[in-house]
Amino acid sequence: MPALKYAYYPGCASKSITKEADETTRIVSAAFGMELHDMLKANCCGAGLLADYDRQLHLALNARIFAEAEVMGMDILTICSTCLMVMSVANRDLKKDPALLTATNAVLEKAGLHYSGNVRIKHLLWALIEDVGLDAVKKKIKRPLKAIKVAPFYGCHSLRPSDALGFEDPELPHSLDDVIKAVGAEPVDYDGKTKCCGFQADLMAEDMAVSMTARRLKEGKTKGADCFVTPCPFCHINLDNYQGVAEKKTGGRIDMPVLHLAQLVGLALGLKAGDVGLERHLVSAERLFA
Repeated sequence: MPALKYAYYPGCASKSITKEADETTRIVSAAFGMELHDMLKANCCGAGLLADYDRQLHLALNARIFAEAEVMGMDILTICSTCLMVMSVANRDLKKDPALLTATNAVLEKAGLHYSGNVRIKHLLWALIEDVGLDAVKKKIKRPLKAIKVAPFYGCHSLRPSDALGFEDPELPHSLDDVIKAVGAEPVDYDGKTKCCGFQADLMAEDMAVSMTARRLKEGKTKGADCFVTPCPFCHINLDNYQGVAEKKTGGRIDMPVLHLAQLVGLALGLKAGDVGLERHLVSAERLFA
């Protein structure tokens, strides 16, 4: 297998709020021979909000990230679905419109940068499947997560818009389910796994956002899930950090542990709860992996 080298872009949330996702990703990646090279000069992607106010700045900032990856000679790997979506949309627009790419490079040239349009952006989830391979993942498992039922929560930004992401059918995804099976656990099927966690509505319509969070969690619990797993730190923030608020506003205890993708894989590799930062979660998952 050729060396798996990536320009690593964890995203702002995983560098501050969900540090355990970044830290565990580094351990898990090393276990599979994936080299993560930090993008020391990279800026924020804009989180999807900047594009609504200043598209030129949004494109220039993302092209700046891509230009750094080109200098490094690597594709970008991220663990944030929002970063994945934002960068993929910007990259799609720049690649399909030569005039737009030229105009954006005119901005980058002021900083001595240039983007040729040759970088790909992928999520850790995709890399585990496409680059490492599920068979290779299975061979590394030391502690199969048998008897644990896991509700996959894809969320919005790892699936849509499909013309920019294009990894799988946004209505019938199976990548996260496949990884759950690979680590020995049982995926739980439920309608809300491809829907919004409520994060995008938190600041504008808190009651609606909290209701969405509660609905996703309760549906998974009703279907028998012992825990959730998500590839998105923002989904994790809503499903874990805001779960207490959701319980108070909607009534009834939920008590649903929520794992980051890297944590689920790491635990199956034999890492302990403390190794993957489970103590940082507001809803304890340690009882499942004692």
